[in-house]
Amino acid sequence: MFKYKNLKKILFLFQPETAHNLAEIALRVLQKITILNNYMTKRNFVDNDKLTQEIFGVKFLNPVGLAAGFDKNSTMVKAMPALGFGFTEIGTMTPRPQDGNPKPRMFRYPSKNSVQNAMGFNNEGAHTVWKNLNKVYPNVLPIGVNIGKNKTTPKEYALSDYKTLIKKFKNTADYLAINISSPNTPNLRDLQNEDFITSLFQMAKEITDKPILLKIAPDMNAQAAIQLCKTAVNAGAAGIIATNTTIDYNLIPGCKDFGGLSGEVLTEKSYELFKEIAKELYGKTVLISVGGISNAQEAYRRIKAGASLVQAYTGMIFEGPSMVKNINEGLIELMKKDGYNNISEAIGADLKN
Repeated sequence: MFKYKNLKKILFLFQPETAHNLAEIALRVLQKITILNNYMTKRNFVDNDKLTQEIFGVKFLNPVGLAAGFDKNSTMVKAMPALGFGFTEIGTMTPRPQDGNPKPRMFRYPSKNSVQNAMGFNNEGAHTVWKNLNKVYPNVLPIGVNIGKNKTTPKEYALSDYKTLIKKFKNTADYLAINISSPNTPNLRDLQNEDFITSLFQMAKEITDKPILLKIAPDMNAQAAIQLCKTAVNAGAAGIIATNTTIDYNLIPGCKDFGGLSGEVLTEKSYELFKEIAKELYGKTVLISVGGISNAQEAYRRIKAGASLVQAYTGMIFEGPSMVKNINEGLIELMKKDGYNNISEAIGADLKN
């Protein structure tokens, strides 16, 4: 097999968004070539009962999922086992198709193993994504659906956009994730308030009993974030995903002054906020940690802090298709050292001591 570092040199000759599009083409082809897809799955998917757990009434074969933003239109779902993922989250999609923000809108910082994106929910719209998803759901892996409002929808009508999307995807997802934390849609983060969250989840409960989670930004004050998450859970949220990308541009001097930063520069910021939220909500709801996770040690740190599941995306750009395999194999070794027989025993271990 080729070494990813050699392929990375080629991919990094292209603009980041072009490289992403090339990766999508490759994965869409891969999932149609059964022999090759099976080979890559056998190579990268860690099949070990120690990593298996049941959440939302669904079996997760390992705790590492693909974060939203990579598979925006649900075109690569069948290739996810070949990358080692235990679940995938598609989107973010909006009710109507939208092109997203002007290009260029994605930037690499290789020395920091980080990326800055200002994509702006570019997607083909709910109906097209639903048609794509309907072809592959239910899937061997759990599928989450990440939803957001259209850029042109005024804040006062945002609830209607989310209502439309929940109705559309309630039967083609294992869980839904509410995205009001992306920095790339004007005023979207203004919806991170208790009144909107309460109305949103009360509305959602009337439509479906499907698990619906809230994804929050890493730039909130910890106490405000905790209160918002509590409000969501009290109103019916089945879990919290922390965190989205950050607009703390001090993390990379000289970076763009728009879009969200992800990757290694987000690691500590994401972890610290997640840890504070978990202190309050561990054991009361499902917690998923995302942001700067690219190795087993960091994934295990989040799990011991209270995460039932973790997600990754940016790290794969720099580490390649074996990243998730390395994380899962590393988790097994770390669990073994701590005497755990199943990943569920490690979840929240730091909070139990």
